[in-house]
Amino acid sequence: MLESAQNQFLPMPSFHSMMDPLFAEMGRVLSSSIVRLLVAAILGGIIGLERQLRHKPAGLRTNMFICFGAAMFTILSRQLAGTEADSARIAAQIIPGIGFIGAGSILHSRGSVTGLTTAATLFVVASVGMAVGGGLFITAVFATTLILVALAVLGNLEGRFSLKTTITTFEATGANADAMLREVNRILENEKLTMHNVHLASMDGQSRLVFGVDCGREERNVLTLRLHESNVFASVATVGTTEHE
Repeated sequence: MLESAQNQFLPMPSFHSMMDPLFAEMGRVLSSSIVRLLVAAILGGIIGLERQLRHKPAGLRTNMFICFGAAMFTILSRQLAGTEADSARIAAQIIPGIGFIGAGSILHSRGSVTGLTTAATLFVVASVGMAVGGGLFITAVFATTLILVALAVLGNLEGRFSLKTTITTFEATGANADAMLREVNRILENEKLTMHNVHLASMDGQSRLVFGVDCGREERNVLTLRLHESNVFASVATVGTTEHE
């Protein structure tokens, strides 16, 4: 009887004391998610900045958004899953989604393909975001470092040793369009090269031929010399070059 009377006077837990553990848990989850999203944005931005400085199609914002989005979907996949078995269901859809975006960055024109490096970069940036979203910070930082080394160092080595081909656009002028086409085809056949994107126009007795050639640095130098040596052309100029991606 005395014990029941004492229980009646025990203080009831307050609303704040009941909600404090919940708020603490929510704060821990939110802080962890925010840190992961910030890290993903930073790592994606670093890779995107390298792409931006090289004037590539997918630059700073694109890579940052993809890395951030991949991390966001990975976090949501775990937090929204009803069971541990479903924790990767949303994250699993990132891969085909990035594949769709990467396919849009690949261009194909008359046997020449560009944008492969851009598409591959977007793919690995998404994997970095997934790693950060899953809490694998060391793995994500290591992958980012390796990606930067591959893009910067290996890219310079390819250019130094002439391992990378470029699409060089030439502009030639002359009096006879048919003779110009035959001469270009003859020179390219001797050099074992192929002409791309041919544009021919004639005005006031003067013909203008613009064409592209997929070649390396040494091949470009030899081709330029052969074109200048020909008497068929009144003038020959290099309009520009486009690197393969």
